[in-house]
Amino acid sequence: MKDNRVQVRRVLWITLLLNLFVMVLKTIIGMVTGSLSLQADALHSVTDSANNVLGLVANRFSSPHPDREHPYGHQKFEALGALGISTFLGIVCFEIFKSAISRIFMESKTVTISPLELSLLLIVLLVNIFVAIYESRVGKRINSPILIADAKHTMSDIWVTLLVLVGLVGVWQAQVWQIPQLQWLDVILAFPVGLLVFRSGWSILQDNLPWLVDEIAIAPEAIHSTVMKVPGVINCHDIASRGVIGRQVFVEMHLIVDAVDVETAHKITEEVEYQLEIKYAPIRVSIHIEPPDYQSDYISFGIEVIDK
Repeated sequence: MKDNRVQVRRVLWITLLLNLFVMVLKTIIGMVTGSLSLQADALHSVTDSANNVLGLVANRFSSPHPDREHPYGHQKFEALGALGISTFLGIVCFEIFKSAISRIFMESKTVTISPLELSLLLIVLLVNIFVAIYESRVGKRINSPILIADAKHTMSDIWVTLLVLVGLVGVWQAQVWQIPQLQWLDVILAFPVGLLVFRSGWSILQDNLPWLVDEIAIAPEAIHSTVMKVPGVINCHDIASRGVIGRQVFVEMHLIVDAVDVETAHKITEEVEYQLEIKYAPIRVSIHIEPPDYQSDYISFGIEVIDK
């Protein structure tokens, strides 16, 4: 399998520098204006930078090539990195809700914002859009879960910044039109910001948890159907699979072939591996050959039975 770690590392370094710029700018404007939603957004951006650092660490250990200590490769390190991102987002979500609720029950601080500060936030938004598109395109092209996960996180940051920007425009108009009620926009919008952060973390968790818990990757019936089309195959059973299609899949099966010598049986198993490779690459297949007269009705470790 191709090692794309150098490309992933380059993208992570570029986005780390951009995210640090965004984080510092949001923090400064949030402190100057007193905006709770913007401070929450800045906290969200702290995780962007932390996620890039986490991704660089995970990338260091995520070689797709197996070794003596890791015969199935190291790709779960990337999934663990993505899980770390999800954890960070959960913590951020909690902090956002906590701050918003505290602001409601405590004396509310007046938020002041100027057109210059709004313009700077627009620059932040454009940087976020660039980072999300850049990471997503490269991540999909080289099939990197850590880049795809981080791009989803940054995409949530775009919606968060848009919400905050809308709220602060309302606060600015509250100053211009002398409507103090609009000041509550800043606190109210902190809640959807938190929900968007939570949604992003949940999505990343759903994408990577199947890899970490060895959830089934391919339905045994689908593998059975493909294998049975190979000439010389009498039956296959006890089929198991794990991994994620498109990243790496591991398949095990017991195979009954119409062969009286090892050489013929070997050729049939090679054709089985080739057909599965065409359909589900990258894939590693382990096949246990049974005697020609062996019988079994169980496709998947005795759980599912072939219809008769």
